[in-house]
Amino acid sequence: MDEHTKQGLLIGREHYQKREFDKAEPVLRQVLEKHERLADVHDMLGVICHSRGNFAQAEHHFERALSINPAYTEAALNLAVTYNDRGKYDAARQVYARIKGAPSGTLQALDPFARGKIANMHAEVGQAYADAGLVREAIAEYEKAVALCPQFADLRTRLGTLLRETNDLPSARRQYEAAVAARPGYVPARIQLGVTLLSLGEAEAAAEQWQKALDLEPDNVRARMYLRVMPVAPER
Repeated sequence: MDEHTKQGLLIGREHYQKREFDKAEPVLRQVLEKHERLADVHDMLGVICHSRGNFAQAEHHFERALSINPAYTEAALNLAVTYNDRGKYDAARQVYARIKGAPSGTLQALDPFARGKIANMHAEVGQAYADAGLVREAIAEYEKAVALCPQFADLRTRLGTLLRETNDLPSARRQYEAAVAARPGYVPARIQLGVTLLSLGEAEAAAEQWQKALDLEPDNVRARMYLRVMPVAPER
């Protein structure tokens, strides 16, 4: 590999790691024009395509990455997610089974690392939908993420906020409460639970959540501000 291409690969990776996909993609494609058998470049391009909803092109890059390096676990995980998104469930199960090294028929058999990786990928797609104003589609992706990793308080909190945007306050509340149960010290979940409780007319319960948030983070500006304007305050 010549120095110019090496430099391009370095720049492309830096942009990719910063999630500057618009800058990373053209540089990485230039690298592929000279050196097509670079599994990690195919994987990065696959992730970029997947983030834009171009699942067919993402599938191509992930498959190519695995054909170059069959032991590339991350590319295999990415391919499995993409197969699932395209409705190729049998193919996805086959990839999952290969990652595990043994036959497997369900997502529940995935090891924790694989589950976390896939859950976060669903969350990334969900955020892309949310950024585009497609809230229902975003909710569907976050529900997949939470189903895989119900203990991830941040994913539940984001799902709750999306549900609240659709005015489904009871479902939003359940997500926030589950997030707090899974991770009692996760302040964002308590803040949002308080907001939702207030919307449901439970002002005292809302104030209690914000006070608990403030107990955990004494400098939390939002909790302090919300408590200041509350007509009631929790008994201390």
